Amino acid sequence: MCGPSRARNMKLIVSRIANQAFFGVFLVAIFFATSVGAQSKKELTPTVGTAVKFDVSKPLRSMKPLDTPRTERKGKDDRGELGPVNDNRHEPDQALQRFAGEGLFSGPSAIPPTNVSFDGLIQSGGATPPDTVGDVGPSHYVQMVNSRFQVFSKTGTSMFGPASTNTLFSGFGGPCQTENAGDPIVLYDQLADRWLLTQFTASGPTYFNCVALSQTSDPTGSYYRWAFSNGTNFPDYPKYGVWSDGYYISTRDFANGTSYTGVGAYALNRDQMILGNPTPQVISFFVPRGSEPFKVGDGLLPADIDGNTMPPAGSSQYFLGTQDLGGPYGAASDALNLFKFSVNWTTPASSTFSLTNTIPTAAFDTIFPCTPSSRACIPQPGTATKVDILSYRQRPLHRLAYRNLGTHESLVTNQSVEATAGIAGIRWWEIRSPSTTPVIHQEGTYSPDSVHRWMGSVAMDRKGNMLLGYSVSDATSVFPGVRFTGRLAADPLGTMPQGEGIMVAGAGSQTSTGNRWGDYSSMNIDSVDDCTFWYTTEYYQTTSTVGYRTKISSVTFPNCLAPSVQFVRISGRVATAEGVAVGGADVKLAATGTGGLILSRTNAFGYFLFDNVPGNETYTLGAVRKRFSIAPRVIFANDNIDNADLVATPE
Repeated sequence: MCGPSRARNMKLIVSRIANQAFFGVFLVAIFFATSVGAQSKKELTPTVGTAVKFDVSKPLRSMKPLDTPRTERKGKDDRGELGPVNDNRHEPDQALQRFAGEGLFSGPSAIPPTNVSFDGLIQSGGATPPDTVGDVGPSHYVQMVNSRFQVFSKTGTSMFGPASTNTLFSGFGGPCQTENAGDPIVLYDQLADRWLLTQFTASGPTYFNCVALSQTSDPTGSYYRWAFSNGTNFPDYPKYGVWSDGYYISTRDFANGTSYTGVGAYALNRDQMILGNPTPQVISFFVPRGSEPFKVGDGLLPADIDGNTMPPAGSSQYFLGTQDLGGPYGAASDALNLFKFSVNWTTPASSTFSLTNTIPTAAFDTIFPCTPSSRACIPQPGTATKVDILSYRQRPLHRLAYRNLGTHESLVTNQSVEATAGIAGIRWWEIRSPSTTPVIHQEGTYSPDSVHRWMGSVAMDRKGNMLLGYSVSDATSVFPGVRFTGRLAADPLGTMPQGEGIMVAGAGSQTSTGNRWGDYSSMNIDSVDDCTFWYTTEYYQTTSTVGYRTKISSVTFPNCLAPSVQFVRISGRVATAEGVAVGGADVKLAATGTGGLILSRTNAFGYFLFDNVPGNETYTLGAVRKRFSIAPRVIFANDNIDNADLVATPE
């Protein structure tokens, strides 16, 4: 790494302090978290706008799939500084886990096996890396890669596709229809029972984020479609998150498509989009890299809600970045940078976006000894070609998964690191109390042996258990494949001790001299039971230049499925986005499994209550009131829910 010896000595001191915290003195971390909002040199000014193009598609199932992978061209993404070459220095990892653990469910060293596992999209002459991403709904799994997508049943039957992503924008016109540039994201919005599918444009001189939102829970149905202009800034590496008051985006912005100048943060008016508003509000901020580029690094992640318990009313959205003392941007410490986006749809100019906390971590090392090029990092059997680790990018990996567990809020994410000298591992974090005094509740680096593990994604189920999926490879016998590990909520902090499972063992290596891998994968939670994890990423079945395959697998910890209660209470409030109560609204709770219907009505303050509701059932919660449009939501009643709020939009 490139820091001076003084900085490296400081890093070792910080490492020792963080290591002490990791091994039992977690509470002191709360005193280390540094509030930096007041240190801001200049308050960022929001830009207020709307979508620039809109229409409604015909049902996807009636469209002819455009599948022309031989001519597709992915955007030249992931631009900017690369890592150093042949840097063999290594800073000791102070949160390292060098054991695989013994799982509780299937015998020694065994984690629960996959429930279902099937092949997803495969490379067929198109772009690399695949940027594999997916999400799961009540009846479907939707997967996207560069630059294609496919809709599956939850048992692996293809329901639509494979198709080029711009099939979604057939008839829309403009670059969203004519380009097929990539960096896709798909998210299932379980709060509204909708699908969000996106990609960017890359040709310029004006760049767009292209967004399609399903009108119903059926991803093969019709979509509302928008083009959101990013002006002359190319919006590289867009990441999306579902939040209670908006759909949020982060981007790495390149001025005129060439120079990385900073990070974009965007809030799209979710309530308006769910109703098909042609010109939904957009409030955005641009954070220049400036003299302290380590604050935004190579990108931020917006939080994405898991479960059906929303953040506390009025909660800001969270964006997270990482910084490494030994990294390329001059950071003074190893830390997480927490930003807060407070949106005001009524008075957009009063919206704010700021870095509020720099939270010290146990020491980690992101600079991997790649050689002969900065992307040639992870070895593979039977070839001298290596693939990219991307750890030097100074950013956490998709997703930043948010969960409100009632007693506390948690954010979980991960990053590839050099765990031990020359061996890749996964650093993961759980941040608690992000709305008040954020603290790293636990963190660890999973690297139990000499096999390389990188390009991970992590999430948490309703019981607080976690599952971490990732790529694996080594130089001799482990071909690029897919594995996973996990922890139960009661396991020792900072560990993933539930053994290691194999989603698919690779049988070939990638020989492309481009070296690209990833650039991301996705771990998601099934909203039907709020317990089942679904993971997707790439692997190789046979050695080839770019002949990747993808795997889609699910895993469930049995302790999560155990019924917690026989009957539950569901209560909430119907109010406008500004918090104005809607009294006298007829509220209905429709059971998905049995078809049963329960009715209630809001009081003068907008509150409603359903008591003694059969538990462990999926319900559609809706409300009707004259002069208001009220978007329904899907909830899984596995416990009492006291904030099942509905947003009413005046008509």
